[in-house]
Amino acid sequence: MNESADKRKYPRVKTHVPVRFRKLRDGAEIAGESSVSKNISEGGVRFRTNEFISMACRLILELDIPMLTKPVKAISKVAWIKKADSGNDYEVGNQFLEISKGAKKIISEYLDS
Repeated sequence: MNESADKRKYPRVKTHVPVRFRKLRDGAEIAGESSVSKNISEGGVRFRTNEFISMACRLILELDIPMLTKPVKAISKVAWIKKADSGNDYEVGNQFLEISKGAKKIISEYLDS
């Protein structure tokens, strides 16, 4: 196990939840993209993208949790990014910065199920 996994406050659970994300720069939203989560925790989400996203970039995330009619929304920052093992994609780890208590509870209940 690597050091960063040992420092995590919340355990990550492997998931394949649709994720939509948009960059947030100077209060303006930039065009969005879609992906699928690799894992989720109460503190963040990991997904794959074909675009390099700089560290500490803020993203507006929408997670399509199964059984819900509306996506769970959060603002996150890129905590880390690395080249994927295959292809030209990147693995991106995000930390939730702004997420409602209700949204956090939904994620927690989904991960417990």
